Amino acid sequence: MSLEGRQTTVTAPSSRPAGSEKKGQSRKTAPKTVVLPPTLTVKRLAELTNISPIDAIKQLMRNGIMASMNQVVDFEVATLVTSAFGIRTKLEESTPSAVGTSLRAAAGTDPSMLVVRPPVVTILGHVDHGKTTLLDTIRTSRVASSEVGGITQHIGAYQVNYKDKEITFVDTPGHEAFTAIRARGARVTDIAVLVIAADDGVMLQTVEALNHARAAGVPIVVAINKMDKPEANLDRVKRQIGEQGLVLEEWGGDVIAVPISAIKGEGIDDLLENILVVAEVSELKADPDKPATGVVIEAKLDKTRGPLATVLVQSGTLRVGDHVLAGTAWGRVKAMVNDMGQRMREVTPSVPAEMMGFNSLPEAGDIFVVVPNEKTARGIADERLRQKETERSSMRALTLEEIYTRINTGEVKELNLIIKADVQGSIEAVRSSLERLDDDRVKVRILHAGSGTITESDVLLASASKAIIVGFTTSTQPGVERLAEREGVEIRHYDIIYHLIEDIEKALKGILASAYTDVLMGHAEIRAIFSMGRRGKIAGCMVTDGRISRSAQVRVLRNGQVVHEGSISSLRHFKDEVNEMATGFECGVGLGSYSDFQEGDVLETYRRERVSR
Repeated sequence: MSLEGRQTTVTAPSSRPAGSEKKGQSRKTAPKTVVLPPTLTVKRLAELTNISPIDAIKQLMRNGIMASMNQVVDFEVATLVTSAFGIRTKLEESTPSAVGTSLRAAAGTDPSMLVVRPPVVTILGHVDHGKTTLLDTIRTSRVASSEVGGITQHIGAYQVNYKDKEITFVDTPGHEAFTAIRARGARVTDIAVLVIAADDGVMLQTVEALNHARAAGVPIVVAINKMDKPEANLDRVKRQIGEQGLVLEEWGGDVIAVPISAIKGEGIDDLLENILVVAEVSELKADPDKPATGVVIEAKLDKTRGPLATVLVQSGTLRVGDHVLAGTAWGRVKAMVNDMGQRMREVTPSVPAEMMGFNSLPEAGDIFVVVPNEKTARGIADERLRQKETERSSMRALTLEEIYTRINTGEVKELNLIIKADVQGSIEAVRSSLERLDDDRVKVRILHAGSGTITESDVLLASASKAIIVGFTTSTQPGVERLAEREGVEIRHYDIIYHLIEDIEKALKGILASAYTDVLMGHAEIRAIFSMGRRGKIAGCMVTDGRISRSAQVRVLRNGQVVHEGSISSLRHFKDEVNEMATGFECGVGLGSYSDFQEGDVLETYRRERVSR
């Protein structure tokens, strides 16, 4: 952000912190006053104040703030540096810090200004257990049909009224989207409703959804759906809920379970009543008089209206004409509508609205703030874009080897793990062994454990929760390794259980000096099998992603399970022996003595790398 043309006073600053003058020497000039923007990089701070960037970074470190030259800091943090060098600072145009203050607005500085706000609810659960039907039933039964002739539109969130109290529902397509928003640093949901079908009971995705809600640290209300079916078994579902670690109220716990039938509309009033009870206990409040801050729920590009974003205000009031900033997108609020298509002049806490006015599409989960003017919004967005590019180039995963260091510095109090194994029996063995490894300073917390391959959903949960994924005799789905690298998530593979337990134990004790990790290289699908007589069989393959290298290790996957692991003995393109084949090419692969190929099998190639602490 350029400040050319602005006048600063009075003298050039000393390169030493205040109070470091030689004995007998006194300042004969007034301390310098520098006008600073609401946010700026450490490098820009050094330029404006004529301080060495190294000295600025050292001063930040003395205050417990680790920042690079390209790191963006707000005005309050900048004053920690300038005050140490005897430099007075003034905030640009005497405005509140656009990001520093706005992001803290939700907390409220004056308790007397806080008012009760509606709860924000997300509905999660297994596919086909009735999440969509429940949302539709609540919406049609509780939204006044007189409003705009009953015409509604999908904006990703909506409000219903029950007993003169509003409840906001966020309509996410599943727990992956729920966690993807949380992965970007935004906490949207106050209460999670876990839908379980009374005839099916707890299923794989039910457990996943439950673990995602637990990781978010929000209260859980269980809706036991499809009670109208003859096969419904309420007692069995309650027992299964207990097996997942949820203690129901009727058993002395704090989890509410409500039997419902979404398709018939039975039990909906009880569910809404209990949501309001949980909200009342949680004492959800916000200050409506502050500049607005909130979260982008979803965004889309409209052919005629341009970028549209569904926003949920969390604190303050958003008004038409406000200048807003969300991630690297900025703009001015031109118009807002609710889910009934009504135009809105202002939006208060916990109220969703579709907003028009951004210059580009923000991302779901971006935190938006109201800033003083377009210049401030544009400048902060440019700084964030540069910072994002810098972070992308330097991003690396939190590794198991770094855990001990972070335990010692107090950064880590829990070692969050996601366990994936080939079969359910393996999961129980790994879980029980790991849960006995709690250290005096850190607790081993298993966020999710499931059978099958490692998926994108696992990576998103790990990213949001700063967790490490541990795979035991299982593989990763295509594209997952690249997503993990992009999100800064470490995936570790093991074939022997005591190696897995040993590494976790060593990480907790700080003696995990080095280890090997598998780096995925590519996948190839077997399309045909050719007999080579006594020399065995050759698999005719199509490389579907990455590359197949002659020097790589290989796993043969059948229905997601590893059926063979070894090395490549031959790699041919037509009749030519080659060292490597790229995506989209056909090749013939031989695996030595192994010949139990089947069409549809997948070859997964990888290399082993030493990871050092």
